[in-house]
Amino acid sequence: MAYRIEAIELYVRETLPGRMLFTLGKQGAKGTKLKRLANPLAHVRMVVRETSGKETFGCSGDRLSVRWLDKRPGRDTDLKRRELVALVEKSRDIWLSHREFESPFAQWRRCHTEVMKAGRAAGQEDLTSAFASAIMERAMLDAVSRLAGKSIYQMVQGEHLGFQPAAIHPEVGKLKFPHIIAPRPLTRFSIRHTVGLADPLTKNDLPDDQRVNDGLPETLEEYIKTDGVRFFKIKISGDPTADIERLQKIWGVISRAEQPVITLDANEAYTDLKTFAKFVKQLEKDNIGLFQHIEYIEQPLPRQLTLDPKTATDLKKIAESKRLLIDEADGTLDAYRRAHAIGYLGTSHKNCKGVFKSLANHALTVHYALKGEDAFLSAEDLQNISVVPLHQDFATLGILGIEHCERNGHHYNRGLSMLSPKDKANAVKHHPDMYVRRGDEWFLDVRDGVVHCASLQCPGFGVQDEPDWASMIPMRKWVQSRHPA
Repeated sequence: MAYRIEAIELYVRETLPGRMLFTLGKQGAKGTKLKRLANPLAHVRMVVRETSGKETFGCSGDRLSVRWLDKRPGRDTDLKRRELVALVEKSRDIWLSHREFESPFAQWRRCHTEVMKAGRAAGQEDLTSAFASAIMERAMLDAVSRLAGKSIYQMVQGEHLGFQPAAIHPEVGKLKFPHIIAPRPLTRFSIRHTVGLADPLTKNDLPDDQRVNDGLPETLEEYIKTDGVRFFKIKISGDPTADIERLQKIWGVISRAEQPVITLDANEAYTDLKTFAKFVKQLEKDNIGLFQHIEYIEQPLPRQLTLDPKTATDLKKIAESKRLLIDEADGTLDAYRRAHAIGYLGTSHKNCKGVFKSLANHALTVHYALKGEDAFLSAEDLQNISVVPLHQDFATLGILGIEHCERNGHHYNRGLSMLSPKDKANAVKHHPDMYVRRGDEWFLDVRDGVVHCASLQCPGFGVQDEPDWASMIPMRKWVQSRHPA
């Protein structure tokens, strides 16, 4: 099958400020002024035609999360947003310069290489360049799946994408899909509830005059009671004393949940490996109960230090007591392979880092497992918000078979409040398994800590209806008005 890209359009959906305060890493240190941040969503509309003349749209979307993508000091949000938009526009131009293709995988490889090169030439972080590449990749995957009348899972399982894991990780050899994924997509996911550095734990932490009072849970203990969550992702700040003190308080709440599972996320906050090692050792000594429930610790060190081979001895020693995982350091296609070699056993899946990349990393974990080595993928979140970002990430997890996933967009933001009436009506009509009405708004339906999303197994990449583009703002117009030079 041959395809031709006819057009690529870029949009932004603005959102309301978050319903709760949120911060991460060192940005959550004491004395930091916290805000309820808005999370504008970038969207791509790609029109693809096949040789038969049939034509359709493909879409993708992601939060313009410059605070996570680029943490370099001295660069304000306006500058980072302008540069991110410019790189997304450059990515669009690169994809339009290669309009005709036969293999979706080969098309992605060619364009991804050029986008990463353009990002480095512009002085961008690899993670930012990967974001600009991945948002085009998903729109293309949506379009070709829609043209085939198949779900993204069926496209991977049926080998309709030309995907070759060994082209990214040569050591996997002849390992290939569909032999290394489940015969049916996963459609039931346990939600890993994010506990931010500023999140209130109990009602005593949230005075009545500071409550949002929008009918949703607001404290950790309320989320456990209302949503039944038992998986928790806890943010830590890089200050060992403060982190251990707060973790003691959090354990006092989540220990009441049924069989709690914990992950810790430093978001690059520990700038010194020895300090981090002491933190891990002290936490085990001070709170063995909590420590035994920790599944892994995510991105302890700054991305610039993470892949240093000199850290291997210390990292492997830490990993003997608690598995380590990379996230922000995973900016290139070979990052997980390099990280695993020095002691990091896992890497995160996020759609914003690339779908083919995560599929290849899944193949790599299978390869390591066949050699008797520990390796895993986790499912993390970029505040995925409905419809497009959330649905597409769940659809990818259905392929990867990751059973629990961080999902913080649904509680740091107010449900489907950012959608147009048309998009909201389509979401609740076609995905009744995913959304529930509470008061005057619709929300992700988390029951007994679980979300069901079989309805995402539809033609395309988890999105049934074309988004309401008229309710969004053209990206160039948006950045000029919201983030002027």
